[in-house]
Amino acid sequence: MKDQIEQILAQWTTERPDLDASPMAVIGRISRVSRKVDTRLAATFARHGLDAAAFDVLATLRRSGAPYTLSPSELTASTMVTSAAIAQRLNRLEERGLVSRTKNSSDGRGKKVALTADGLALVERALPDHLATEESILAGLSPEERKILAELLARVEGTLDRK
Repeated sequence: MKDQIEQILAQWTTERPDLDASPMAVIGRISRVSRKVDTRLAATFARHGLDAAAFDVLATLRRSGAPYTLSPSELTASTMVTSAAIAQRLNRLEERGLVSRTKNSSDGRGKKVALTADGLALVERALPDHLATEESILAGLSPEERKILAELLARVEGTLDRK
């Protein structure tokens, strides 16, 4: 039984046999998988009162190690989003008491962002659930297949970064 992507490829083969539509097999599946993964992760984050953006900031601060403090520019670099997006995320997290912003003692003009005790407790509760969700998503792959898939996706990402 053909899946939707295989049906699409068969249609293109019939309608435009002069074109190689095979990239659609990979890109189409990446796109479909991405949407499904985002949906599952969003449900996990929602159980903790978070969204992906909030979890990203809290997890970035947590994985930075004690004292769980970074500058906004370090957060921007670690999360790969714009400084405006980080500022919006930080405003919402600060309003909820999950992060605090203070002056940078080594640079009076800059700020430091730190996890509060509530922020640390929340990310500590959410992280195991997040990892369990990711594990369930990858359950059909062996450790070796996961490694290969991660390497292949890294190569695709590297190609995109160079263009």
